[in-house]
Amino acid sequence: MIQERENDSIKKKVFIDLFTSWCGWCKRMDGTTFSDRTIVNYMNSKYYCVKFDAETKDTIVFNGHQFINSDPSFVKSTNSSRGKSHWFAHSILDGKLSYPSYVILDENLTRLMIYKGFKDTEKLLGILLFFASDQYKYYNNYLNEAWNKSLKNNSQN
Repeated sequence: MIQERENDSIKKKVFIDLFTSWCGWCKRMDGTTFSDRTIVNYMNSKYYCVKFDAETKDTIVFNGHQFINSDPSFVKSTNSSRGKSHWFAHSILDGKLSYPSYVILDENLTRLMIYKGFKDTEKLLGILLFFASDQYKYYNNYLNEAWNKSLKNNSQN
């Protein structure tokens, strides 16, 4: 993703799928939603897609910060056993480790949203469209205007 992103003149948003090898719902996402041609084509055209093993022992450098596994010497008894979480997963999910989880970053690598749990094709496509089309910006403005209006009305009463 890094090389592709650096070469693009127009940056895309980033979609990070955080998974583990023991997560059944993660495997179901791979076998259904993430295999759907509509989802695959849309994600590839509008997002840089990252599949991140939340228990990897690899060292990750992201936004100038280095992240490691919380216990790099830990050895899992089997591939389906739980491992130790990676500090990148811990950081980007605000310490609320749940799998599968998805993080959407804007073009400047600022986190926009965290989603957790299995998403069917329709639900995930709605999320992808909402952020790729920048509708979240308009919705945020709408909420701010409504909040300010309610504050103004409450102060007049």
